[in-house]
Amino acid sequence: MSSTNSPIVISGNAFFASDFHFGAPNAEASREREVRVVQWLEKIAPQADHLFLLGDIFDFWFEYKDVVPKGYYLFFSQLAKMRAKGTEIYFFTGNHDMWVKHYLEDEFGMRIFRKEQLFEINGKRCLIGHGDGLDPKDRGYRFIKWVFAFPPNIALYGALPPRWAFAIARACSRGSRAQSSGTSVKHEERARKQEQATLNHIRQQHQQHHLDYVMYGHRHLPMEVSMEENLVYFNTGDWLTHSSYLQWVDGEVKLLC
Repeated sequence: MSSTNSPIVISGNAFFASDFHFGAPNAEASREREVRVVQWLEKIAPQADHLFLLGDIFDFWFEYKDVVPKGYYLFFSQLAKMRAKGTEIYFFTGNHDMWVKHYLEDEFGMRIFRKEQLFEINGKRCLIGHGDGLDPKDRGYRFIKWVFAFPPNIALYGALPPRWAFAIARACSRGSRAQSSGTSVKHEERARKQEQATLNHIRQQHQQHHLDYVMYGHRHLPMEVSMEENLVYFNTGDWLTHSSYLQWVDGEVKLLC
C-alpha cells in the first residue's frame, strides 16, 4: 500500500473514530449503538472542525443506483447537522464498507478515501486510514480484498436483487466477525503477526514521510504506541466494545473511551 500522495493541509480541532459496525449483530443492538454514537457526536459537535470516520462504520454497505441500505437515520441526521455548521467529514472505507460509492459524498458532502492518506494537521504530519491489509505476507486476505474490489465482480453482485445481495453480505459479515473475534492460540498468533506488520508498515512510511502521528482503526483495540523519533501510533478501537475515539483539541491529542 503506497502513501506517496501529497498531504492534505488542515487546522483546528479534529475527532477520529472507527468500527461502529452499524447493522451488527442485529437491529436492536445496532440501534442502541447508533444512539450512543449520536450522543457522542452531539457532544463534540460544537468543537469539531473535522471529523474522521476511519472505516467499518457499517457492518455492510452496498449502493445500487437507486437503493442503499435502510436505516441509520439518527446517524445521518446528526452528520448532516454537523456539515451544515461547517464540520468537514472524512470517510475512509474499511473492509466491511468498502463498497461505499457516491451516496455519502453526494448527500452529506463527505470526502471519501479508499486508501490511507497523508494529512498535515496543525503543522503535524499524519498518516490516516482504516489500517487493514498492511501485511504483505497475508496474501489470502489481500486476494480476497482484491476480489471484492474488482469492478466486474461488483457489477455482477449488483445484478442481484437487493434483498438477496444484502442477505448474502450480512451472512458473510457475521462469518468474518466470528473468525476475527476468537481467543484460540492460532487467533492470538495471527493478531500478533498483524500488529507487527502494522508497526513495520508505519516505520516504512515514517522513513519516507517523516511522520508525527499515525491513526488507524480496524483492530478493535484502542492503542497508543510511542515509536521512534517522537512518532506515535494511535488505534481508535471500536464501538462494539470500547466506545473509544481520538480527539485533537486545542493542540492536545488524547485517546478516550
